[in-house]
Amino acid sequence: MLKYFSIAAMLVVLIVFTTLGLADNNNKIIEKVEQKQTKTKPETVFINANFEHLTPKVQKQVLCLANNIYFEARSEPIKGQIAVAFVTLNRVSSEFFPKTICDVVKQKTKNVCQFSWYCEVRPKRQYTKHILTGEGSLQYNDIVDLATFVYANYDKLHDPTYGSLFYHADYVSPGWRKRLDRVATIGAHIFYRMKDDT
Repeated sequence: MLKYFSIAAMLVVLIVFTTLGLADNNNKIIEKVEQKQTKTKPETVFINANFEHLTPKVQKQVLCLANNIYFEARSEPIKGQIAVAFVTLNRVSSEFFPKTICDVVKQKTKNVCQFSWYCEVRPKRQYTKHILTGEGSLQYNDIVDLATFVYANYDKLHDPTYGSLFYHADYVSPGWRKRLDRVATIGAHIFYRMKDDT
């Protein structure tokens, strides 16, 4: 139990540091935390949600979010994983996309998956058969904790993608990117907003 608590505590610390945009250098971290504390509204309190305490309906949505983070960004830094979570949740909030996380993750346009992993056989099999959950993968479980935290605090956390609804890997150049505003590069992903977004 102590092991899981310490992993969860470390994850929350990493998330908080990441969302504050902190540098690797210890002195810079301390300096930026102090600066941020003076600017943070005192009423901003992050919810330390626990997946096991969520309702089954919410657990289903959080697992869809976790799977999207895992298959899209498991090799990315925490900030990159948070960015993928935000794009997913930003789509849920947008009038142009489905209204649930699972529907956003599974969405297809002309038989093309919006998130490419969902059209790939192996990840989709792992997803539909809950193989990752059953294996007890440490990385996957950490991502479930991350997804739970971001889901519970979506309206309180800084969005590192600045409201992005789209992204792609930095080694491809899809044609659709020309119709959008590029707003961020995080890890190996480039993030975009619609041109009329402010």
